[in-house]
Order: sequence, then structure tokens, then C-alpha cells
Amino acid sequence: MPSLLFCGPKLAACLLVLSIWAVIMLAMLGIFFTTHSALLLEDVPFTEEDIHDEQNALQNIYGLFNQVGLNCFIAAGIYVVIGFVSFCQVRLNKRNEYLVH
Repeated sequence: MPSLLFCGPKLAACLLVLSIWAVIMLAMLGIFFTTHSALLLEDVPFTEEDIHDEQNALQNIYGLFNQVGLNCFIAAGIYVVIGFVSFCQVRLNKRNEYLVH
């Protein structure tokens, strides 16, 4: 039967720690972007036309905030999947240590 083990124990543990940190950080950034935090205005990709639109300037900026927040949540979801795969690799490495060859 082929082994599902493709990462070593140190790489799997490192990826697990990094993915946990990335999920926490990206989830918090997603929350702050969707609540339209003014401190993150420099990270929103708006153009001059978005600002000078007299009718919908605020709605355009809020729409960009929401889009960046959604992107953060999507990236956090990808890191959840990477963390799950890393966790499985850590478990497989632990089980492999106890097998007699």
C-alpha cells in the first residue's frame, strides 16, 4: 500500500505552526477590513476615479474594503486546508516512528 507520507516531521511541524499563525492573522485582517478600519486605508487598492466620483465615492471605497476583506477570508480558508494536511502529516510521522521495520 502506498504511503501518504510526503513531508518530514520538521517540515510538517513548521507548516502547521505557520498555517495556524496565518489563519489567525488573516482572519483578523479580514474582520478589520470588513469593518472598514481607517488604519488600513493605505492597503486598499483604490484609484483617483474612486475618490473623485461625487455620487458614490464612499460606496466605492467601502466596496473595495469588503473585497479585500473577502480575499483575506479566502486566504485564511486556504491556510486551514494547508494546516489540516500538515496536521495529518505530523500524525503520520508520529505513527511511522512507532512502526517496526
